[in-house]
Order: sequence, then C-alpha cells, then structure tokens
Amino acid sequence: MAAAVSCVVRRVEELGDLAQAHIQHLSEAAGEDDHFLIRASAALEKLKLLCGEEKECSNPSNLLELYTQAILDMTYFEENKLVDEGFPEDCSPQKVKELLAFLSEPEILAKENNMHPKLCGLLGAELLECLSWRRGALLYMYCHSLTKRREWLLRKSNLLQKYLVDGINYLLQMLNYRRPVQLNEGVSFQDLDTAKLLSTGVFSDIHVLAMMYSGEMCYWGLKHCTDQQSENHEVDTDVFGASCTTHKETLDFREVGEKILKKYVSVCEGPLKEQEWNTANAKQILSFFQQRCS
Repeated sequence: MAAAVSCVVRRVEELGDLAQAHIQHLSEAAGEDDHFLIRASAALEKLKLLCGEEKECSNPSNLLELYTQAILDMTYFEENKLVDEGFPEDCSPQKVKELLAFLSEPEILAKENNMHPKLCGLLGAELLECLSWRRGALLYMYCHSLTKRREWLLRKSNLLQKYLVDGINYLLQMLNYRRPVQLNEGVSFQDLDTAKLLSTGVFSDIHVLAMMYSGEMCYWGLKHCTDQQSENHEVDTDVFGASCTTHKETLDFREVGEKILKKYVSVCEGPLKEQEWNTANAKQILSFFQQRCS
C-alpha cells in the first residue's frame, strides 16, 4: 500500500510541475496577473510542499484534490479566453483538445491507480461532477460556435457529430454521479420542492443547465449531422484524447434529447416554477423531435 501511495504522489507531483510551467507561460502571454491563474499557482505550490514530505505518509486524496482545483482554475482562464475570442477556427481544435486532456487527467490518474473500489472514494462526487461538467460545457460552447459556420458544417459535419457525442456523454455522466434521494418516512424535508428536486437527481442549478445543454446538443446533432441522423452514434475515444467513457456507447440524438428535455421542462415548471427558468427553447426542440419522429 505504501508503494502505491508513493507512486500516486510522484505522479501528481510530476503533473503539478507540468501545470505550473503551463501557468507560467499563460501568465507571461497575458501580460498581467489573473485571479484564476494566481489561485491555481498557489494550489500547486502547496501541492509541491506536501509532495516534498514523506511520500508514504501523504494522503493521495488530498493531493489529487489540490491538483484538480488548480486544473479547474487554470483551464477556466483559458476557456474564458477562447469564448471571448469566439473560438478562432485556426487554433481552437488543438486548444480544446489540450483543455480536455488537462480536465481528464485527475480522473485518469484515479482510475489508473484504482486505490479505491469506487472512483468517488478518491476524488469525491462533487469534483467528479465538476470535471465532467466543465468538459461537457466546453464542448457545448465550442459546438455552438461551429453551428454558426455554414461552410465548415458542409465540409465537416462528421466532426461536429463526434464533438457533440463526447460533450453529451460528459454532461450525462455528470448528471449520474449521485443517486436521487429516496423519499420515505425516514427522510424529513421542510421544503417539498427541494425534496422533489433531490428525488429526481437535481442537486444544483448546474444540474438543470446540464439537462438543457444536453438537449440542445442533441438538437444540433439531429439538425446538422444529416448523413448519420437515422443511425446510432458512437463515442469516439480518440476525438479529443481521453473520453468520458472507457468503451464505445451508442447514442441516439432524438431519443436522448427528448428524454432529457422532458425532464428539464418538468423540473422547471414543477419544483423550480418560482425560479423562472425558461422552457420556451426546450419546448421548441421537443416539437422538432416530434416532427422528426412522425
């Protein structure tokens, strides 16, 4: 066990050094101090100090959490830059691939070492959700920019399909890390609406947004990937390096989109009715799905 812990510590330390060098490059290129880069760098410095202690006595979960938080901050800075620039066509594919690789590294490390029966034991459900959400949301934003490029779509709709499938799977993975709360006589809630949300597996606004993003991406897939619209779609694990799945899975844009958007509408017009979530776009997409089905 001690040898395994030491191995994890060494690997996290190596990854931390690579991330710190990347942050230095980003800071120099930006020409100014950025809050997220400063916070990421501070987390990596703390990580370096902890890794310098007795490796056998180190807590791999704490180290991996520090590294993950740094990665989340570092990549957030880069994502914002890509969004502000409108995802430039010349550099975005490579940059998105790099960001997804960074955001996949904590999960890959946890899986490779297999130190706990369940991945959540090492990283925790909230961090795993965050990593999947960030990857899915990044691909959502990237695909949104691609759907505005008509000439690109005519030439590369097959690439859009691959990006959409990976993005949808990341978001669905995020929505399934935690089980819905089972309501029974032994569980007491003061707020009935909150109880209904938890019983449907909705734990935050991000869960609601992930449902809408997933449905919208399914809509783009059915609308723009016409050559493959009657077939099931597979996750291509080589699209951006590490995928959110370890094997190929089929994904039907209409079926998945319809299911997730019906749940979105039900939640937003039910327990979240007072929060004024907009369901107009979701209903329009559901109508589109029905027309394609008939």
